Amino acid sequence: MVVVHDGGMIEPQTRQRTGILYRLCVYFGGILPFLIGVSPVLAQPVSPAVQARIDRILKATPLIDGHNDLPEQLRDNYQNDVEGTDVSADGDKLPKPLMTDMARLHAGRVGGQFWSVYISASVRGDAAIRETIEQIDVVKRLAAKYARDLELATTAADVVRIHKAGRVASLIGIEGGHQIGGSMAALRMFHLLGARYMTLAHFLNNDVADSATDNPVYDGLSPFGKAVVGEMNRIGMIVDLSHVSPDTMKAALAITKAPVMFSHSNARALNDNPRNVPDDVLALVKANGGVVMVNFYPAHLSAAVTSRGADRAGEEAKAKVLFNGQPERVKAAMAAWDVAHPMPVTPVSVVADHIEHIAKVAGHDAVGLGGDLDGIETTVPGLGGVDGYPLIFAELIKRGWNDADLAKLAGGNVLRVMRGVEATAASMKNVPPSQAVPPATSVAK
Repeated sequence: MVVVHDGGMIEPQTRQRTGILYRLCVYFGGILPFLIGVSPVLAQPVSPAVQARIDRILKATPLIDGHNDLPEQLRDNYQNDVEGTDVSADGDKLPKPLMTDMARLHAGRVGGQFWSVYISASVRGDAAIRETIEQIDVVKRLAAKYARDLELATTAADVVRIHKAGRVASLIGIEGGHQIGGSMAALRMFHLLGARYMTLAHFLNNDVADSATDNPVYDGLSPFGKAVVGEMNRIGMIVDLSHVSPDTMKAALAITKAPVMFSHSNARALNDNPRNVPDDVLALVKANGGVVMVNFYPAHLSAAVTSRGADRAGEEAKAKVLFNGQPERVKAAMAAWDVAHPMPVTPVSVVADHIEHIAKVAGHDAVGLGGDLDGIETTVPGLGGVDGYPLIFAELIKRGWNDADLAKLAGGNVLRVMRGVEATAASMKNVPPSQAVPPATSVAK
């Protein structure tokens, strides 16, 4: 999950999605270009012949997305009322619109989905464990309510079986090491509840690791974090390196016995955003046999969007000084700035650029898709909902990608990672459970 404003790294507790303007933003990838007369780059429709080829590939290999924040949206905007909130179809038309519903999952040919059980990085200790359990409960209730569309999965074999049955294999990913509350027992219990990856850190450092968006305290993994990686290998949980610092990425890759994943990250060579993966790390991912799952967030994809966000943050800081104690004047100044500096539109081709760069550096075996839908507030035209995935495949087909490499991108690579993690756990069955604990006084805030 990412919560930002024009490329910044701000994490409010809740995000409201209301009104027709937001719905248009979701559909078109940003309404602002229309309002100020700039022609947006709209996604081209997929031709019947190309769609038939995509369908053939995705019938044989499930399209598995690495990260979707629907559970968080149901918590923040619908009070965890899974049973009373209809996401069978038209989720974009709800009072607080969603990017995900069952009809659009099928329209997007999604065969497997890692649902993020995200909680705020500022929640720690026992409260973090409780809130994570509540988010896992949302995923399980979703699968029960929409049993004709979803089925819970915990293994690669489950995903393949569920996809063949025409349902979406539903997996669980934990989005931050803070969520185990410093407890190896909690990590193990989350695994028993179905969690199959854990991101080592989110927006803030924690007892496990340094975040990409916080000042480093460990220069990578803490001693406890190293034990956590080992325990994740032992129990069969994928180490997710999205959101962590490059030093954390390297430290985890140096000690893991199993392949890793980046559930929703892009190539830093194309956009020097802290959430993206540097080329030297991509080379390590290739050696590890891991996978980097490209997300659809413009501030991570586009250097122009990231730069605009930095400029806007500076302008807002200036306005707050000039108009100290006058919030309405600050608001008016920023509204005028937004009109004068429209958000650049990020087309599907830029998503393909990141995919191709990762494939070039780390190989076609190292790339996947992790849209971060329902965790982002601005989108790529055509990728504002879970029905948009065929547009990516159509773009890559236009660039000459063959069926075998498209199948790897869709889900073949992440299935291989899952099988590798499962095999590592089987090889460690005689290793005793870790009893490691973080220090009594953590250096991470």
